[in-house]
Amino acid sequence: MSDLQERVQAVIDSLVESGAEYGVQAAVYHRGELVVDAVAGVADVSTGRPVASDTLFYAASAVKGVASTVVHVLVEEGVFGYDTLVTELWPEFGVHGKEGATVRHVLTHSAGVPALPMDLTLEQLCDWDGMCALIADSTPWWMPGERVGYHAVTFGFILGEVVRRATGKPISQVLAEGIGERLEVADELFFGVPAEALGRVARFEDDPAGAAMFASLPADFPLFKSGPRELFPNAAYANNVELTSSDIPSGGVVTARAMARMYAALLGEVDGVRLVSSSRLRELASLSTSGTDELTGGPAQYGLGYTIGQLGMRPVAPSVFGMVGIGGGAAYADTATGLAVAVTKNRFNPVEMNAFDQVWDLATESLS
Repeated sequence: MSDLQERVQAVIDSLVESGAEYGVQAAVYHRGELVVDAVAGVADVSTGRPVASDTLFYAASAVKGVASTVVHVLVEEGVFGYDTLVTELWPEFGVHGKEGATVRHVLTHSAGVPALPMDLTLEQLCDWDGMCALIADSTPWWMPGERVGYHAVTFGFILGEVVRRATGKPISQVLAEGIGERLEVADELFFGVPAEALGRVARFEDDPAGAAMFASLPADFPLFKSGPRELFPNAAYANNVELTSSDIPSGGVVTARAMARMYAALLGEVDGVRLVSSSRLRELASLSTSGTDELTGGPAQYGLGYTIGQLGMRPVAPSVFGMVGIGGGAAYADTATGLAVAVTKNRFNPVEMNAFDQVWDLATESLS
């Protein structure tokens, strides 16, 4: 066992023992090699089922990085380009001023359609065709490219429908074939978890303090205008089999080691597999948009589908790219150091990512 493996294991064991977390996975790759695969705690508080390396966790928006990677692999293969108009593949999208939206606009959260109807139901959210029709007919909040605002849910559906129109396959199938099977993690990387894998899914509990802080945000907080608050992810959302079994590529159900492996294969070769060229890596991991995010009020530092130079809201080196999920799971990579780190957990805290931060700092200190 390496020194870093021992140190990460000690950190996540301590988080569980203190009650700060219930179950945690942490994985670290360095220059294509898995150097940490650590687990702690329980996947289900009520039964005591322990966390294993193949336990599946709902990771919310951390999985936007996976959806973006699917797109980059297809661009690498020449299926379409970043500046391809969405309407070239999905003509119905080109109404109400959205005609100029490109794949690049979607990846950079600047397409202008960040919101869903405030009366949207759970059943509608799980209906792929219905959601795509609704988004296609929506009126943009701004013209594509004019402003930037976090597309919390629409991001996944727009990219997913672009992928489906371009390939004839649902994005979940393209993920499995283009990334999962190539990296031998097809059973650990899902947008919607299949029935045969449900027994491996962790059960979530809300962190009371984090939930209270999130609930205390003012009612006019811009993000709350992007859709009904009852459909914002929380423990109940993560435990809802109808939701987590549906293809909603703005989130997903994954393991930490699968996400870390995917990011490592963006950075370079992993067991002979490299997902994109070095030139494409430079493009996707470079800052594309900046300014103030219209939905979060924070800095809009987006590359092509990932945040750039920040872990959540914490500034770091501009060579770092990845995504955090609202529950505290996250996956990031650093082009400068060759690090890829992912953490998943089942105590749902919408306002902090302490477990990830501690693992990232340990890995950075040890390996960079």
